Amino acid sequence: MTVHYKEHPSAKEIIALQKDDGTWGSSFHSLSVPKGTKELTTEQALRRLWILGYTLEDEVIRKTVKCMEACLRGERKIDNYWEKTHDWELFTMLMLSAWIRIFDPDNVDAVKFSERWAKIIELAFSNGTYCHNAYLTAYRNAFSSNPKGARELDFSDFYHLVLLKGMLSKETQNYLLDYILTKQNGIYYIYTESSICQLPKVFASKQTSHYLSALEILSEYDGAGEKLSFAIAWLYQYQDLNGQWDLGKQARDGVYFPLSNSWRKAEDRKKDCTYRINRILKKLSGYD
Repeated sequence: MTVHYKEHPSAKEIIALQKDDGTWGSSFHSLSVPKGTKELTTEQALRRLWILGYTLEDEVIRKTVKCMEACLRGERKIDNYWEKTHDWELFTMLMLSAWIRIFDPDNVDAVKFSERWAKIIELAFSNGTYCHNAYLTAYRNAFSSNPKGARELDFSDFYHLVLLKGMLSKETQNYLLDYILTKQNGIYYIYTESSICQLPKVFASKQTSHYLSALEILSEYDGAGEKLSFAIAWLYQYQDLNGQWDLGKQARDGVYFPLSNSWRKAEDRKKDCTYRINRILKKLSGYD
Protein backbone atom coordinates (compact mmCIF):
# COMPACT_ATOMS: atom_id res chain seq x y z
CA MET A 1 0.00 0.00 0.00
CA THR A 2 1.02 3.61 -0.34
CA VAL A 3 2.50 5.95 2.24
CA HIS A 4 -0.67 8.04 1.91
CA TYR A 5 -2.71 5.41 3.75
CA LYS A 6 -0.04 4.91 6.41
CA GLU A 7 -0.70 8.48 7.48
CA HIS A 8 -4.30 7.70 8.43
CA PRO A 9 -5.22 9.16 11.86
CA SER A 10 -6.25 5.73 13.16
CA ALA A 11 -2.72 4.43 12.51
CA LYS A 12 -1.23 7.20 14.63
CA GLU A 13 -3.71 6.45 17.42
CA ILE A 14 -2.92 2.72 17.32
CA ILE A 15 0.85 3.25 17.31
CA ALA A 16 0.55 5.59 20.30
CA LEU A 17 -1.15 2.80 22.28
CA GLN A 18 1.51 0.16 21.62
CA LYS A 19 3.25 -1.08 24.76
CA ASP A 20 7.02 -1.32 25.10
CA ASP A 21 6.97 -5.08 24.49
CA GLY A 22 5.23 -4.62 21.13
CA THR A 23 1.72 -5.68 22.18
CA TRP A 24 -1.55 -3.82 22.74
CA GLY A 25 -3.99 -4.20 25.62
CA SER A 26 -4.07 -7.27 27.83
CA SER A 27 -5.24 -9.77 25.17
CA PHE A 28 -3.75 -10.87 21.89
CA HIS A 29 -6.71 -12.62 20.27
CA SER A 30 -9.74 -11.00 18.70
CA LEU A 31 -10.41 -10.21 15.07
CA SER A 32 -13.73 -8.55 15.82
CA VAL A 33 -14.26 -4.90 14.97
CA PRO A 34 -12.95 -2.66 17.80
CA LYS A 35 -15.79 -1.05 19.75
CA GLY A 36 -15.88 2.22 21.64
CA THR A 37 -13.98 2.21 24.89
CA LYS A 38 -13.14 -1.50 24.72
CA GLU A 39 -9.44 -2.21 25.03
CA LEU A 40 -7.70 -2.80 21.70
CA THR A 41 -6.29 -6.29 21.22
CA THR A 42 -2.95 -6.92 19.55
CA GLU A 43 -4.68 -8.66 16.63
CA GLN A 44 -7.04 -5.76 16.07
CA ALA A 45 -4.12 -3.34 16.03
CA LEU A 46 -2.05 -5.53 13.71
CA ARG A 47 -4.88 -6.05 11.27
CA ARG A 48 -5.67 -2.36 10.93
CA LEU A 49 -1.99 -1.44 10.49
CA TRP A 50 -1.57 -4.25 7.94
CA ILE A 51 -4.54 -3.00 5.92
CA LEU A 52 -3.14 0.55 6.02
CA GLY A 53 0.13 -0.70 4.54
CA TYR A 54 2.49 -1.16 7.47
CA THR A 55 5.22 -3.76 6.93
CA LEU A 56 8.24 -5.25 8.65
CA GLU A 57 10.15 -2.14 7.59
CA ASP A 58 8.13 -0.16 10.15
CA GLU A 59 9.31 -0.13 13.76
CA VAL A 60 5.81 -0.66 15.14
CA ILE A 61 5.55 -3.96 13.25
CA ARG A 62 9.12 -5.07 13.97
CA LYS A 63 8.49 -4.72 17.71
CA THR A 64 5.38 -6.90 17.55
CA VAL A 65 6.97 -9.54 15.33
CA LYS A 66 9.94 -9.76 17.68
CA CYS A 67 7.54 -10.30 20.58
CA MET A 68 5.56 -12.96 18.68
CA GLU A 69 8.79 -14.76 17.75
CA ALA A 70 9.78 -14.94 21.43
CA CYS A 71 6.35 -16.32 22.30
CA LEU A 72 6.55 -18.90 19.52
CA ARG A 73 9.92 -20.08 20.86
CA GLY A 74 8.43 -20.39 24.36
CA GLU A 75 10.56 -17.61 25.82
CA ARG A 76 7.55 -15.65 27.06
CA LYS A 77 3.74 -15.71 26.99
CA ILE A 78 1.72 -13.47 24.72
CA ASP A 79 -0.96 -13.01 27.43
CA ASN A 80 -2.86 -14.88 30.16
CA TYR A 81 -5.99 -15.52 28.10
CA TRP A 82 -7.16 -19.13 27.77
CA GLU A 83 -10.12 -20.87 26.12
CA LYS A 84 -10.98 -24.31 27.45
CA THR A 85 -12.89 -25.34 24.32
CA HIS A 86 -9.67 -25.34 22.27
CA ASP A 87 -6.18 -26.70 22.53
CA TRP A 88 -5.29 -23.13 23.38
CA GLU A 89 -1.53 -23.57 23.44
CA LEU A 90 -1.61 -25.00 19.92
CA PHE A 91 -4.13 -22.41 18.73
CA THR A 92 -1.91 -19.63 20.07
CA MET A 93 1.01 -21.02 18.07
CA LEU A 94 -1.24 -21.05 15.02
CA MET A 95 -2.20 -17.40 15.49
CA LEU A 96 1.35 -16.27 16.16
CA SER A 97 2.79 -18.16 13.20
CA ALA A 98 0.13 -16.82 10.85
CA TRP A 99 0.70 -13.21 11.86
CA ILE A 100 4.46 -13.54 11.70
CA ARG A 101 4.23 -14.97 8.17
CA ILE A 102 2.00 -12.09 7.06
CA PHE A 103 4.86 -9.69 7.75
CA ASP A 104 7.82 -12.07 7.44
CA PRO A 105 6.87 -15.00 5.15
CA ASP A 106 10.25 -16.74 5.45
CA ASN A 107 10.56 -16.52 9.23
CA VAL A 108 12.26 -19.75 10.32
CA ASP A 109 10.16 -20.46 13.42
CA ALA A 110 6.85 -19.66 11.73
CA VAL A 111 7.73 -21.69 8.64
CA LYS A 112 8.65 -24.67 10.81
CA PHE A 113 5.18 -24.62 12.38
CA SER A 114 3.60 -24.07 8.95
CA GLU A 115 5.33 -27.18 7.63
CA ARG A 116 3.61 -29.30 10.29
CA TRP A 117 0.21 -28.04 9.19
CA ALA A 118 1.09 -28.37 5.52
CA LYS A 119 1.87 -32.04 6.03
CA ILE A 120 -1.54 -32.55 7.65
CA ILE A 121 -3.33 -30.88 4.75
CA GLU A 122 -1.28 -32.79 2.15
CA LEU A 123 -2.34 -36.09 3.71
CA ALA A 124 -5.95 -34.98 4.15
CA PHE A 125 -6.23 -34.34 0.38
CA SER A 126 -3.91 -37.14 -0.76
CA ASN A 127 -6.74 -38.89 -2.65
CA GLY A 128 -7.80 -35.76 -4.53
CA THR A 129 -10.66 -34.82 -2.21
CA TYR A 130 -10.83 -34.03 1.47
CA CYS A 131 -10.84 -37.06 3.78
CA HIS A 132 -11.64 -36.23 7.38
CA ASN A 133 -10.31 -39.53 8.74
CA ALA A 134 -7.00 -38.93 6.98
CA TYR A 135 -6.97 -35.42 8.44
CA LEU A 136 -7.53 -36.73 11.98
CA THR A 137 -4.78 -39.32 11.62
CA ALA A 138 -2.32 -36.75 10.25
CA TYR A 139 -3.26 -34.31 13.02
CA ARG A 140 -2.61 -36.90 15.73
CA ASN A 141 0.75 -37.77 14.20
CA ALA A 142 1.76 -34.11 13.99
CA PHE A 143 0.66 -32.95 17.44
CA SER A 144 0.37 -36.18 19.48
CA SER A 145 -3.19 -35.30 20.50
CA ASN A 146 -6.75 -35.34 19.21
CA PRO A 147 -8.35 -32.18 17.82
CA LYS A 148 -10.20 -30.56 20.70
CA GLY A 149 -12.19 -27.62 19.33
CA ALA A 150 -13.62 -26.21 16.14
CA ARG A 151 -10.40 -24.50 15.06
CA GLU A 152 -8.52 -27.79 15.30
CA LEU A 153 -11.26 -29.74 13.51
CA ASP A 154 -11.86 -27.17 10.78
CA PHE A 155 -8.95 -25.51 8.96
CA SER A 156 -11.08 -23.24 6.72
CA ASP A 157 -10.25 -20.06 8.59
CA PHE A 158 -8.10 -16.95 8.37
CA TYR A 159 -5.12 -18.38 10.27
CA HIS A 160 -4.72 -21.65 8.41
CA LEU A 161 -5.11 -20.07 4.98
CA VAL A 162 -2.52 -17.41 5.79
CA LEU A 163 -0.22 -20.01 7.33
CA LEU A 164 -0.38 -22.42 4.36
CA LYS A 165 0.47 -19.86 1.67
CA GLY A 166 3.35 -21.21 -0.41
CA MET A 167 3.62 -24.37 1.70
CA LEU A 168 1.57 -26.86 -0.34
CA SER A 169 2.16 -28.83 -3.50
CA LYS A 170 0.43 -27.56 -6.63
CA GLU A 171 -2.04 -30.46 -6.55
CA THR A 172 -2.97 -30.06 -2.89
CA GLN A 173 -3.30 -26.31 -3.27
CA ASN A 174 -5.76 -26.94 -6.10
CA TYR A 175 -7.80 -29.36 -3.99
CA LEU A 176 -7.75 -27.01 -1.00
CA LEU A 177 -9.05 -24.08 -3.06
CA ASP A 178 -11.92 -26.20 -4.41
CA TYR A 179 -12.78 -27.23 -0.87
CA ILE A 180 -12.72 -23.68 0.50
CA LEU A 181 -14.70 -22.21 -2.40
CA THR A 182 -17.58 -24.64 -1.98
CA LYS A 183 -17.64 -24.78 1.82
CA GLN A 184 -21.06 -23.59 2.93
CA ASN A 185 -19.95 -21.23 5.69
CA GLY A 186 -17.01 -19.63 3.91
CA ILE A 187 -13.85 -18.65 5.78
CA TYR A 188 -14.13 -18.32 9.55
CA TYR A 189 -13.11 -14.95 11.08
CA ILE A 190 -13.33 -13.36 7.62
CA TYR A 191 -16.44 -14.24 5.64
CA THR A 192 -19.07 -16.60 7.02
CA GLU A 193 -22.22 -15.23 5.39
CA SER A 194 -22.26 -17.96 2.73
CA SER A 195 -19.94 -20.01 0.53
CA ILE A 196 -17.39 -18.11 -1.54
CA CYS A 197 -19.14 -19.41 -4.66
CA GLN A 198 -22.27 -17.50 -3.69
CA LEU A 199 -21.87 -13.81 -4.48
CA PRO A 200 -23.27 -11.10 -2.18
CA LYS A 201 -26.76 -10.04 -3.25
CA VAL A 202 -26.11 -6.34 -2.64
CA PHE A 203 -22.83 -4.97 -3.99
CA ALA A 204 -22.78 -1.70 -2.03
CA SER A 205 -22.68 -3.34 1.38
CA LYS A 206 -20.50 -4.34 4.30
CA GLN A 207 -21.02 -7.94 3.23
CA THR A 208 -19.20 -7.23 -0.01
CA SER A 209 -16.33 -5.73 1.97
CA HIS A 210 -16.13 -8.99 3.94
CA TYR A 211 -16.31 -10.94 0.68
CA LEU A 212 -13.39 -8.91 -0.65
CA SER A 213 -11.37 -9.90 2.41
CA ALA A 214 -11.91 -13.55 1.47
CA LEU A 215 -10.78 -12.83 -2.09
CA GLU A 216 -7.69 -11.06 -0.74
CA ILE A 217 -6.61 -14.16 1.14
CA LEU A 218 -7.41 -16.60 -1.66
CA SER A 219 -5.68 -14.41 -4.25
CA GLU A 220 -2.38 -15.28 -2.57
CA TYR A 221 -2.70 -18.85 -3.86
CA ASP A 222 -1.52 -19.87 -7.33
CA GLY A 223 -4.42 -20.75 -9.59
CA ALA A 224 -6.93 -18.72 -7.61
CA GLY A 225 -7.57 -16.38 -10.54
CA GLU A 226 -9.01 -19.13 -12.72
CA LYS A 227 -11.15 -20.54 -9.95
CA LEU A 228 -12.42 -17.10 -9.00
CA SER A 229 -13.14 -15.95 -12.57
CA PHE A 230 -16.84 -15.67 -11.66
CA ALA A 231 -15.96 -13.20 -8.89
CA ILE A 232 -13.72 -11.21 -11.23
CA ALA A 233 -16.55 -10.91 -13.78
CA TRP A 234 -18.94 -9.88 -10.99
CA LEU A 235 -16.62 -7.11 -9.81
CA TYR A 236 -16.31 -5.68 -13.32
CA GLN A 237 -20.11 -5.54 -13.57
CA TYR A 238 -20.08 -2.88 -10.85
CA GLN A 239 -17.25 -0.76 -12.23
CA ASP A 240 -18.62 2.62 -13.28
CA LEU A 241 -17.88 4.53 -16.48
CA ASN A 242 -14.94 6.25 -14.77
CA GLY A 243 -13.35 2.90 -13.92
CA GLN A 244 -14.25 3.16 -10.23
CA TRP A 245 -16.15 1.12 -7.66
CA ASP A 246 -18.27 2.31 -4.75
CA LEU A 247 -19.29 0.10 -1.82
CA GLY A 248 -21.28 2.91 -0.22
CA LYS A 249 -21.05 4.54 3.20
CA GLN A 250 -22.20 1.34 4.91
CA ALA A 251 -18.91 -0.41 4.04
CA ARG A 252 -17.06 1.78 6.53
CA ASP A 253 -16.11 -0.39 9.53
CA GLY A 254 -12.90 1.11 10.90
CA VAL A 255 -10.95 -1.99 9.87
CA TYR A 256 -10.95 -2.39 6.10
CA PHE A 257 -12.36 1.06 5.43
CA PRO A 258 -11.74 3.93 5.33
CA LEU A 259 -8.24 4.03 3.88
CA SER A 260 -8.39 7.77 3.26
CA ASN A 261 -8.45 10.21 6.17
CA SER A 262 -12.13 10.88 5.60
CA TRP A 263 -15.16 9.70 3.65
CA ARG A 264 -16.94 13.05 3.79
CA LYS A 265 -16.46 13.25 0.04
CA ALA A 266 -17.84 10.46 -2.14
CA GLU A 267 -14.75 10.73 -4.34
CA ASP A 268 -12.51 9.66 -1.43
CA ARG A 269 -14.76 6.68 -0.70
CA LYS A 270 -14.69 5.64 -4.36
CA LYS A 271 -10.92 6.04 -4.43
CA ASP A 272 -10.55 3.71 -1.45
CA CYS A 273 -12.92 1.09 -2.86
CA THR A 274 -11.27 1.25 -6.26
CA TYR A 275 -7.79 0.93 -4.79
CA ARG A 276 -8.74 -2.18 -2.84
CA ILE A 277 -10.58 -3.90 -5.70
CA ASN A 278 -7.85 -3.11 -8.22
CA ARG A 279 -5.26 -4.72 -5.96
CA ILE A 280 -7.36 -7.88 -5.76
CA LEU A 281 -7.89 -7.98 -9.52
CA LYS A 282 -4.17 -7.54 -10.16
CA LYS A 283 -3.30 -10.41 -7.86
CA LEU A 284 -5.93 -12.69 -9.34
CA SER A 285 -4.62 -11.81 -12.80
CA GLY A 286 -1.05 -12.56 -11.74
CA TYR A 287 0.24 -8.99 -12.08
CA ASP A 288 1.05 -8.28 -8.44
